[in-house]
Amino acid sequence: MKEFSATINGSPVTARDGMTILEVARENGIDIPTLCYSPELTLTGACRICVVEVEGSRTLVGSCHTPIAPGMVIQTHSPRVLDARRVTMELLLASHPEVCIVCDKANMCDLRKIAADLDVGLPRFRLPKHYFPMEDVSPYITRDMSKCIQCWKCVKACSEIAKKNVYGIAYRGFKSKVVVDFDDQPMDKEVCRDCGICIPFCPTGALCKPSPVRQAKTARPLVITGTAQQ
Repeated sequence: MKEFSATINGSPVTARDGMTILEVARENGIDIPTLCYSPELTLTGACRICVVEVEGSRTLVGSCHTPIAPGMVIQTHSPRVLDARRVTMELLLASHPEVCIVCDKANMCDLRKIAADLDVGLPRFRLPKHYFPMEDVSPYITRDMSKCIQCWKCVKACSEIAKKNVYGIAYRGFKSKVVVDFDDQPMDKEVCRDCGICIPFCPTGALCKPSPVRQAKTARPLVITGTAQQ
């Protein structure tokens, strides 16, 4: 496989044909936040948290799906990049339910971790929020779609890894939603027995395993320290 040179954050890096900017960055110890990306799943490019600045490009590009090219000059944490990530995170949080204190992930989900790294607290924006009834009739999985950020990782994990195709995507725009069957019944699928493939892929508390009533939470609360790179 052909190797070539590029530059990330002022330092030369070696890349190979077919690699994305994100893959090269991670190979060189450079952390670029992601919400919809997983190396185990096909690309989505939906969350836009992984955007970077490429010299000569008019717009920021998604690092998870943009191939790196010879001589490319990339900035992963420039002021322009960080501003864009913060706005995107604020928009996600603005439409997210404010229930972290009682969430099963105890404020330790990927969404909140990235928000903390970006120094994003209360969003400036006020947007409509999604509210859906809790789907807890299944003994294998609990869904709270009010917390879903539509990264689609559960859909891909179920179809590509588990090969069960339980989930689908329905509706459009603000009403877009991950559904089961015709979205007319809460999730209660026997095919989900002893599976749970989708749960660890969820970046929020939208998917979790059912827990006994009154079971104490074991996750540690998130402390925002302001560690965003400048």
